Amino acid sequence: MESRIKKTIELHDKGYNCAQAVACAYCDLVGIDEKTALCATEAFGAGMGGMQATCGAVSGAVFLAGLKNADGVVGAPKSKAKTYKLSKTIVEAFKKKNGTVICCELKAKDPETGEVKRDCAGCIMDAAAIAEVVLFSE
Repeated sequence: MESRIKKTIELHDKGYNCAQAVACAYCDLVGIDEKTALCATEAFGAGMGGMQATCGAVSGAVFLAGLKNADGVVGAPKSKAKTYKLSKTIVEAFKKKNGTVICCELKAKDPETGEVKRDCAGCIMDAAAIAEVVLFSE
């Protein structure tokens, strides 16, 4: 698969939130159309509905993990443990790279330099790169 990281930034620049940018760039690879991905991830933007909690870009990547792996069996899914493992791998990789997955912590200014720790574009690119390795490198 050719990298779609650039596409995630193009989508964000068009007005997609961080979760939507990640989810929509890869939605065809998990069997859903862009409008469905756009609608399903809208509430994850700005750290879960503007609450600046879990980073939307990470949420978009975890959303893709569920769609890629879940078997859809109600009551006794055989896929749940693997889906959780994929999600955990994504979150841990993002946290290792950035120190946190919390939006307000990522956007906090360094007291010494006054610079934001990680802007949205950086978070989107990180989450997309991780998703490409964890979910789509086959």
